Parts: sequence; structure tokens; C-alpha cells
Amino acid sequence: MTNEVVKDGVRVIENIFIPLKDGTKLAARLWLPVDADKSPVPCVLEYIPYRKIDGTRGRDEPMHGWFARHGTAAIRVDQRGSGESDGLMEDEYLLQEQDDAIEVIAWIAEQDWCTGSVGMMGKSWGGFNCLQVAMRRPPALKAILSVCSTDDRYTDDIHYLGGCLLNDNLWWGAIMHAYQARPLDPAIVGERWREAWLERVKAMSNWPMLWMKHQRRDAYWKHGSVNEDWNAINIPLMITGGWADAYTNTLPRLLAGLNVPRLGILGPWAHIYPHDGVPGPAIGFLQEAQRWWDHWLKGVDTGIMKEPMLRAYIEDEAGAGKWTEHRNGYWAGEAVWPSPSITPLKMPLGDKTLGSPSTPSQDLSFRSPQWVGMGCGEWMGTGVAGEQPSDQRIDDGMSLCFDSRPLDEDFAILGAPEFECEIASDKPIAQLAVRLCHVRPDGASHRVSYAVLNLTHRESHEHPEALKPGHFYTVKVTLNACGHVFKKGSRVRLALSSAYWPLIWPAPEAATLTLRTGGSHLSLPVRERQPADADIVFDPPMSAPDAPVTIIREGYAERTSEIDLLNNSATYRTVGEGGVFGEGVRRFDETGTSLSHDLTRELTISADDPLCARYVLKGAYEMGREGWMTRSETSLEMTSTLTDFHVKARTEVFENGVSLLVREWDDQVPRDMM
Repeated sequence: MTNEVVKDGVRVIENIFIPLKDGTKLAARLWLPVDADKSPVPCVLEYIPYRKIDGTRGRDEPMHGWFARHGTAAIRVDQRGSGESDGLMEDEYLLQEQDDAIEVIAWIAEQDWCTGSVGMMGKSWGGFNCLQVAMRRPPALKAILSVCSTDDRYTDDIHYLGGCLLNDNLWWGAIMHAYQARPLDPAIVGERWREAWLERVKAMSNWPMLWMKHQRRDAYWKHGSVNEDWNAINIPLMITGGWADAYTNTLPRLLAGLNVPRLGILGPWAHIYPHDGVPGPAIGFLQEAQRWWDHWLKGVDTGIMKEPMLRAYIEDEAGAGKWTEHRNGYWAGEAVWPSPSITPLKMPLGDKTLGSPSTPSQDLSFRSPQWVGMGCGEWMGTGVAGEQPSDQRIDDGMSLCFDSRPLDEDFAILGAPEFECEIASDKPIAQLAVRLCHVRPDGASHRVSYAVLNLTHRESHEHPEALKPGHFYTVKVTLNACGHVFKKGSRVRLALSSAYWPLIWPAPEAATLTLRTGGSHLSLPVRERQPADADIVFDPPMSAPDAPVTIIREGYAERTSEIDLLNNSATYRTVGEGGVFGEGVRRFDETGTSLSHDLTRELTISADDPLCARYVLKGAYEMGREGWMTRSETSLEMTSTLTDFHVKARTEVFENGVSLLVREWDDQVPRDMM
């Protein structure tokens, strides 16, 4: 493997080691303008645990290569205990992770090729930690760019939602089992690779249980949550996100909460960088990012700060459950956020009607089959077919629904809808799922937004309180932020259910909920289209050349929901072969390394018994090159009782087909009003 090449005016160093004070060395990949040693430049840091040499090579090369081609160095650093970096990784977002980043930023600023100005960016984990590191205020860090991230680790990450346990907690745990069972590359670290690899696997925790031990918003989650202290960040921030992603709520909260120069871009995309954005339209994100870096790292007035504080895409209804790679709509601009141009539309609940109150008030009871939610799609979109919500009639028919009259004209919403209700439960622990749907004249139902709430968390995620059966509570539910146009002739639907499988793990007992219509209403953030919206345009997507890749085997994906009429149960099943999302088996030609990741999920539940819920994941990750092939096999199974959650896990690693190590876990944790 060649460690250094020059391509189109960019010097690419495949691996360098950054020394830390405790003797640890972090592995990094570096892109430099060829004359940076003579004419120093600012540098942008991306700092994540996903293996820079191969794991994220496909997205790193066109993005970081772009920055270097435009006069900004870029460096991709693998965190402690990942890739070829020394040490062990114990958990997400630890103080150690931040401490290491602060040392890395200082090291970058001291290099001869750097002007001393550093920016930090990233998506998901990297989007989280650039916010977190900014709170620590390292002197050389001048600006950040966060993509698909969160300001609140409890309410808006992959573990909990509305005080409910997300089933993606187990999925992410399985991914971390696979990722952290990947070996170090002997072409970089030499003969010690095997010993260090096995040490990592031996030290690995049962990842899902780390997060299931903290079912309330305690100090564990407050650590690294930016909204604990808005004033901690004192440098400029650009944040981007997408409506098809799971992290849309972060962006408006950061714009409203921070007091620094800040910009936000919200497009139709899934959990993807916006220049690759699917569903489209993708935008020239790298051009926008370079304008940002030139302004704040070089002092060049690029006009970026003359843009509206928020640029958001307002989507048209795409066809209920229909997958499209492009979403019709228009861009809207808001100079400030919250925006004075947004007006709440209050829609009271009536006798199964929305917007027409019933007199007198009615008490309406409902208890959903436990499998309601089979049309919910994935919690986090990744831009592949089949993951979006399906036609919501599959769930509407088993929910309590309230419909408006057909609309006389189009109207758009931008922001977070809110539902306030008076509600009672016959059980001390219960869940409420709230969906906002666009119902076309032909009856097809498109989910616009949703929220779930563990009703014991109705007042606080930190101090939940059991429900008193039969007692009515006033409950406020904030739905996910969205941008959407409801069309003339369509109807607005509010759909309520007492379960939402397979998105969330069910409450321990099936509860019957009773809604009091007189004290309940939906509020929509209505925004009229502005003439200035037409001025918002983006350049088309551009990037540096991709990393050379050979597809060894095409991928395969499967996604099904099935109901077993004999056993009165439902199963949601996904299969990804070659890649978790069916990407196929790839070989990076410059390193000769091939990657394959298979993952199968099955989530099964009965209609009436939440304690029958069972979630099984099985995966295999292969990585290597001729003469050196490694493999890890992982399996996880989750079940529960009235009192406990139970997770079994197994990881086995192989070198050239020979088993080297097996790890097994059998853990349980008490349910805490969940």
C-alpha cells in the first residue's frame, strides 16, 4: 500500500499517527494542497470511529479531496480504539473522546502546513462530537459544520424516543458489535495487528445494554447534550439535516437556542451528506461548506452570512408509500428562527373530525393491536428504497383517526406540529403514538410527521411518574419538525394508537387509552409562501473524484411485513446482503481491501400480548485482501418480561476461515417505567 500520492494538485497521505500526551497514537488520513508546506492553509477535521482506510473511504475521498482542491486541508482521524488507532473504545461520546479531539486540534494547528485555524465537521457521530468539542472551546477551533446530529442525546438519538425504547437501540448495538470486531490493518500496524484485534474483542461490552441501563434522562445523557448549556458554544455553526432523516428536530432547536453566528439547511434527504442527498434534490453542499470555511477560517467574504438563517425545503406529497428519488417542492428562507411568519393553526377534535369541535365533549376509548406501526418505515432513512413509511391505511384502520373536511386550498407547514390532549389509561404504564397524515382524495394516506410518548414521561424524561388508572391527564406531544404542503381537496388526518411496532419496544401491558375530545386539539405551524423564497437556489452537486472501487458482487435487499393468522402475530423482516442496505461487496482498488456486511433482522409480536415481543439480529462482516481475510459473525436477541429486558449476544471472529475467539453475553436490566 502506497502511503503518499499526489492527485490533481492534492497530496494524499494514507496514514499518519498523531501522538497524544498519554502515549496513544491516533491514525489519520490527510489531504493537502501540494504547496501547503510553503503556503500554509486552514484545516478541517472529521473525527469518527468508522475506519478511515476503508470503512468511510468511499465518502471521504470525494468530500475531503474537494476541500484540498479548494485550498483547505482536510484530515480524517479514527478515534481511540477504532481503525488503526491505539487503545480501546468503551462507549459513545465519552469525555476521553473529547479530550483526545482537543489534543488533535492543537496538533493540527501546530503543523507547518496549517495556518493555525481549524474547523471541525461530521455527520451523525461526527456531527455530534463537533458540537460537543465546540463546547470545550479549544483555542484553534474557529467554526464547525454539523450534519444529521443532535443537541439532546436522550430525546433525539438512536436509543430512546419520547421516553420509549427504540428498537434501533438493538440494531445500533449489533452494528457496533460488528464494527468494533473489525481488525487493525497489518499493512499499517504490522505484526501486532492480531494481538490488538483480539484485545479489542475481549474488552468489548454488550453494546445495547450500555444504553439500556439508562432509561431516564440522567447524567449519562446530559453529558454531551448541547442544550444543557447553549452558551458553551462560542464559535460559528452551520448545521444541515434532512426530512427523511431521524435528526430533524435538532436543527430548529440549535438555531433558536444558540447565540453565535449560525446557519441551517434542511432538505428532503435521508441520513446522507447533502451533495449525495437522496431523496433529492441534492445540492452543492461542498460549495456551501467551502464558502463557510473560507469565511470563518480564511477571513474571505463569500456572502455565506448573507443567506437566510434557515433554508428549508417544503415538500409536496410524494404518493403514499411510493418511493421516489426526487421530492417535488420548493425552498423557503427564514431570516430568523423561530420565524414570525409562521402562524399556529389550531384544529380541535370532534366526533372523529378534525377542525370541528364536538359539543358536548366525548370520551373515546381505543386499544390498538400491538403490531400497529407495521407501515411506519425505518426510524432513520438512509436513502434506499423500501425504508420510507408505506401507505398509512395499513395502520390508520387500527387507530383512532380524526379527519378534517376536504381542504379548500393548499397550505404549507414548516416546523413542529403539536398535539395537546386529555387522556387516561387503564394501566400504570402506557404509550401513545401520534401521526399526522395527508389523505389524498383517493383515500391514500401519507405520513407527514409523527411522535411517540411513554405517558409516564408526560412531565419529565428525568423523573417519570406512573399513571393512575382512570385518571385524566393533560398531555402535550410535540411531533417531529417537517416541511409539507397539504393540497386542495385532500384531508388532514390525526391518527392515534397505543402501540407503534416495530419502531418502539412495547409497554409491559396492553393498555386501553381514553381520549376526551373537548380538551384536545392539534396545532399546525402554517407558513405562507414568500416572494423571497424564489431567490433561494443552490449550485448543483459537485465533488472531487470518487475513490476507485470494484463491485465484486451486487447486493441484495429485502423488506417485508407479514401477519401470521394462525398464531395471531406479525413479523417485520429486513435482509441486506453485501451491505447492510444492499450496497453490494466492494473492493477499494488503491488498498486492495474488500468489504462485505450482511445483516438480517426479524421483529415479531402478537396482537394482544406485548410480552411475546422478540427481536433477533444476525450479521456477518468480512474484510481483507488476498491472503488476509477476516470475518466476524454476530447475533443478538432481545425479549422482555413484566419486570426486565433481556439481551443475549454472541460475537465470533475468524482469520482466513479459522475461528480465533468467541464472546457471549447474557444480560438483563430492570424495566424502569418503560
